[in-house]
Amino acid sequence: MISAWLAPAFLVPAGAAVASRLSARAAEAAHPPIGELLALADRTVHVVDRPGADPTATPLVFVHGASGNARDPMLAFAEALARHRLIFLDRPGHGWSSRCGPDDARPTTQAGVVAEILDALGIDRAIVVGHSWGGSVAAAFGVHHPDRAAGLVFLAPATHPWPGAVIDILYRLSAAPIAGTLLDRFVVPTVGRLLVDGSIAGVFAPDPPPADYRRAIGVDLLLRPEQWRANAEDVHRLHAQVSELSPRYPEISAPTLIVSGTRDAIVRADIHAEGLAKDIAGSRLVWLDGIGHMPHHAARERVIEEIEGLIAEVEA
Repeated sequence: MISAWLAPAFLVPAGAAVASRLSARAAEAAHPPIGELLALADRTVHVVDRPGADPTATPLVFVHGASGNARDPMLAFAEALARHRLIFLDRPGHGWSSRCGPDDARPTTQAGVVAEILDALGIDRAIVVGHSWGGSVAAAFGVHHPDRAAGLVFLAPATHPWPGAVIDILYRLSAAPIAGTLLDRFVVPTVGRLLVDGSIAGVFAPDPPPADYRRAIGVDLLLRPEQWRANAEDVHRLHAQVSELSPRYPEISAPTLIVSGTRDAIVRADIHAEGLAKDIAGSRLVWLDGIGHMPHHAARERVIEEIEGLIAEVEA
């Protein structure tokens, strides 16, 4: 009787574990690396390096936001700015890049990874473009690697401490030691698949996402336990990290462009975008009327136009 009662207690988690593994393998088979797995000092980083038509033009490095990977900015920018060398990377723990531990949740650590990538690719200085969470990496790069920052572009950035430090409970649970492990391994890979499309719509609102966006950027890679946990750690710890980092933003001297939509419901532009504009002398803040959190897709041509304006300033 005891063994019969205990059997489901073992079979259900075992079945969930198998389903999780199969889900991860399916996502990886559907979305393999599309660039180089670059071996750095203590990690491997997935980098897509697109050569430019003009070898003298300033390179651009694109840093994606939370819940994403290098394919998101590639979808928006890979066919544009063709004169320039374009570098797209998976942040540590995302896509096909490795994660070295909790310290990787620090924007400063990830900015250091960007600097290592530039070293490995033989690039002295670059314009760093950061979207959302990636904006904190661009800011950290400007603070800690000023000699390498030819310019900075912030798209719907998350860069400043916000009132209340409210974080989605799912991220808080996923980042927890025990509850997070259970959630990441047994719930997210299966149940999460049912919620992805709604989440994408919410992030883009009020704008529609590009056609077939989920497949195009390989969103299902996010549902792998290790990447989901890395993403949760990044989001859960961001408030503390930008609280420490943001007082140093006035040190940033690189030419800076900030782009924000007036209907961004994911980050508060009055705190982050306006905060950067106040902190960074000479920065330029561009408002996109009626646009939400994904301006590089919803207002792609305008964003490219603004980036080209910054490039002209950098290369003048």
